[in-house]
Amino acid sequence: MNRFLAACFAVLIFALPALAAADARLLVFAAASLSESLTEAGKAYAAQGHPAPSFSFAASSALARQIENGAPAALFLSADEAWMDYLAARKLIAADSRISLLGNTLVLVAPADHPLNVTIAPGFDLAKALAGGKLAMADPDSVPAGKYGRAALEKLGAWTGVSSAVIRGENVRTALAFVERGEAAAGIVYGSDAALTQKVRVAGVFPADSHPAISYPVAAVAGHDSAAARAFLAFLKTPAAKEIFKRYGFTAP
Repeated sequence: MNRFLAACFAVLIFALPALAAADARLLVFAAASLSESLTEAGKAYAAQGHPAPSFSFAASSALARQIENGAPAALFLSADEAWMDYLAARKLIAADSRISLLGNTLVLVAPADHPLNVTIAPGFDLAKALAGGKLAMADPDSVPAGKYGRAALEKLGAWTGVSSAVIRGENVRTALAFVERGEAAAGIVYGSDAALTQKVRVAGVFPADSHPAISYPVAAVAGHDSAAARAFLAFLKTPAAKEIFKRYGFTAP
């Protein structure tokens, strides 16, 4: 038994450096809409000989609250400035690291086999176009994509007519899935989301001046800021990384 315990102890001692390295992996919290593009950027970064970052994707609102509650993220990429402001007001980000990294477009999508005919303009009748169906959106009270969508519909005079028909998703990908499955007649998502699937078609693009500018800020998280975090952040600003994001439908901020 003593020999067995000694052997186990030896294995544990040799395993500790590997476990520590795994635990030390750079943890990046990012908006759900960045899932594919940022994962590819992480692989490109690792291919240069750096340790591969680890990612957690969800609604920016949920991630910001997790950081507020002590989650050990080293970097945060939000889909809007408001949730980064939320953390900044609580001194939870390194202010000198914050930049607006990306932009996006806001689009109306419909199931590919049930396309809508609608022209997005002031006074457009979205309720009529839905024909009694549902409108999928990320939660317009808290999630950036939903907030942008509601702002656009309010400015264009369509929100009152469709607010009771809204299916609220926990993030923009949930809203997209509702449309893909035919559970909603239409949905409001980012242009980058719509480009990922052939199960929906773009029925229209919301005018850029109908909603606040879509901005994806990134910053190091206070208390977890490190040389590794700053190195990956620097990579995200490079032409190579920007080309990846461009291919996935993101725009310059």
